[in-house]
This record gives sequence, C-alpha cells and structure tokens, in this order.
Amino acid sequence: MAFVQESTGYEKTILSDLQGAWVVLRSSVVEAAGFEGWDRAIFHIDEAMSWESVRNLKGMSPLLLIIRNICVQGKAPEEVLENIQNVDEVLNEVFFEFIN
Repeated sequence: MAFVQESTGYEKTILSDLQGAWVVLRSSVVEAAGFEGWDRAIFHIDEAMSWESVRNLKGMSPLLLIIRNICVQGKAPEEVLENIQNVDEVLNEVFFEFIN
C-alpha cells in the first residue's frame, strides 16, 4: 500500500497574496487594539477571511468598506489604514485576474 505524500512544491498565487494581506491587516488591528471599534473591525476581518467569503470573492469588497469606515471613524493608526489599502489593492488584482 502506497502512502500519499505531501507535495513539496507550491505555486504562489494572487490568492495567497490576498490571504497574506488579510492576515497582516488583522495583526495590525490586534496590535493597535484600543481605538474605537477595533473589536468590530476584527469581527468583520474574520468574516472576510471565512470560507464563505473566499468562495464568493465579490462579498469581500463590502466587508472591506465596512472595515475601512470603522477604522477611519475610530481613528485607527496609520499602519492599520495602510494595511486596509493593501488589502484593497490585492483584492482588485484578484478581481482583475479571476473575474474579468
């Protein structure tokens, strides 16, 4: 009986960049915890990173807008806002590559 072996080579895709951007955003919000609405932002980030959102990428844009609004209104640090912009840029690349 042969054993299934784990693949040793993985191809980096724009989807891995998107996942990475969300992880960096989430980490920056956790590190900056204390601004108004940071906990709500984490909730929506987790929702955006969920399997349901990944299967329906178009659902990420409205969540990102909610996250951006919460963070701007809550006066989140500049690093958080830059990471939101990074997610937005990578998400636009994903749309260009997969949806167009």
